[in-house]
Amino acid sequence: MPADPLAWETVDRQVAYTCPGFDLVNESVRLPDGTDAEFDYLSEPASVCLLPFTPDGDVVCIAEWRQAVSRVNYGLPVGGTEPEDDDLEAAAHRELAEETGYEADRLDSLVTVEPANGIADSVMHFFVAHDCRPTAEQELDYNENIRVDPTPLDELVDAIAAGEVRDGRAVLAVSYYELFGPDESA
Repeated sequence: MPADPLAWETVDRQVAYTCPGFDLVNESVRLPDGTDAEFDYLSEPASVCLLPFTPDGDVVCIAEWRQAVSRVNYGLPVGGTEPEDDDLEAAAHRELAEETGYEADRLDSLVTVEPANGIADSVMHFFVAHDCRPTAEQELDYNENIRVDPTPLDELVDAIAAGEVRDGRAVLAVSYYELFGPDESA
């Protein structure tokens, strides 16, 4: 298949900065008109986000301090994949257990998105987790302080509509679920 005329050519690539969780990458690129330029972006492993439902239909939401925006964020369990994860579902089960202490009987794929592809190579895989029950204590990372807050779905939808939930991952997961439901074929 011929290259798209909009495609950039990567001439050189180097990691400019690395830290736990992500790298900042600098690429020397050639634009379609032949102009040479530099492009920087954030590179991170694939992530998973869960829309977890209890047997009663509540959503297992979390509240967590987010330093970048200097406030408590109300949202859903989210985390990056790790080398020991066998697959995306294993990562989703692990993140749900670590952040909430809940386990799901079943996962359904919801949607996969590139949430910020103008500045990052991030890919986020969304899952609906069914029949989630608390089974253990949270296993939080050293820099996580998370409060678990099961919330009725209609209250969460109302909070999103009122602009009270600003976490883009939560807004996208709930909105997509309300519009299309889970991908039962996955």
